[in-house]
Amino acid sequence: MSKVQPLGRSSRVNKALRLHGTIARDLGIAITSGRYRPGDLLVGEVASSERLEVSRTAYREAVRILAAKGLVESKPKVGTKVSARHKWHMLDPDVLAWAFENEPDLDLLESLFELRNIVESAAAALAAERRTAEDLEEMREAIGRMAQFTLATEKGRQGDQDFHAALLRATKNPYIMSLTTGVNAAVNTTTMFKQRNRPLPRNPIPDHERVFKAVAEKNASRAHREMSKLIQLALQDIPLEKRSKGRMHAQSAKRRS
Repeated sequence: MSKVQPLGRSSRVNKALRLHGTIARDLGIAITSGRYRPGDLLVGEVASSERLEVSRTAYREAVRILAAKGLVESKPKVGTKVSARHKWHMLDPDVLAWAFENEPDLDLLESLFELRNIVESAAAALAAERRTAEDLEEMREAIGRMAQFTLATEKGRQGDQDFHAALLRATKNPYIMSLTTGVNAAVNTTTMFKQRNRPLPRNPIPDHERVFKAVAEKNASRAHREMSKLIQLALQDIPLEKRSKGRMHAQSAKRRS
């Protein structure tokens, strides 16, 4: 007869993992929100662990998580310093989530949509030329889940991510396909952000259906155009008072004047 094992090392390890993950999240939010600026030194390991009432090991592991994501760098006799923004792994799912935990920097928000437009519009054109019947079925099924569950639900948002992932896979370009995790994180994070205080102002599923139709008909130029339009409309879904402060809106207003 086997004995019931007491809670031991594995339980302590799991608790430690949760703890240093929480510390990393809190520090990550503080960095991406601008509370800690690039070049700022974080409080030393001993002082920080005492202030947070955690072990030095937990704090040290949290800093390692941040360093792996490019947010901080540690040097002997100097300490742990917040890295310049260009060193951050901006498409890391955690970094994106931390940046959007509060109100994100508006230029950063618009830059994310700018990147999506560059990458995904070109990917849609390639997908139109290279897609297989299996790729189309994956995209069709993903749109079906978006329609069934809506983007207000986790299942619907997963369908949205699966559509964009299937489109990247349809390019058959391994380097473009490697961007899937980052693109999906961007799609999911911004969709949730837009619904934080109100429902989506319009139904984005027809935009996805137009991209799908162009890809299915192997019309590369139209696929590029429809994906670009989808992303621009997604940016416009952000409340005007937020967008009006951003760089892209200011540039657009300057062109109209």
